[in-house]
Amino acid sequence: MSEHPLPAQPDGHTPPGLEFAFEALVDVARPLDVGDSPYGTRRIIPITGGTFEGPLLRGEVVPGGADWQVVHSNALVTLTATYALRTDDGALIAVTNSGFRRADPALMAALARGEEVDQRQIYFRTTARFETEAPRYRWLSDYLFVGSGHRRPRGVAITFWQVG
Repeated sequence: MSEHPLPAQPDGHTPPGLEFAFEALVDVARPLDVGDSPYGTRRIIPITGGTFEGPLLRGEVVPGGADWQVVHSNALVTLTATYALRTDDGALIAVTNSGFRRADPALMAALARGEEVDQRQIYFRTTARFETEAPRYRWLSDYLFVGSGHRRPRGVAITFWQVG
């Protein structure tokens, strides 16, 4: 413990807030198992499509991206997903979404078998970076976003929140 603990809330500082940006329902193919590496078990999960929608944008998840994961022995999965979104008005948005998921291995095995599980038992958080030249969506590049995900039997649902 530090000799000088930080105050609960420094004078003049407000904790950041979160504002809903959009939810993405991402469809995926079966994982490609690269195998054991010095870092853990490497998997590549192809992204095959999906949709996204929020108050300021909506559209489709473009097929062709992938979620690169490392499964560690302690029920932790680190991930970096790169893919593209195409808005209803034709703008392309590049996404890089990194984070981790922690869950009991038995729970993840049930998901792999296509069973529904209690998502509250899975910790799945990410940070996302968005890139686009479209002026209407440039705000996505100007803020920090966090994601809260949950696994579905054949995909992932991720809710993105803008950090204020």
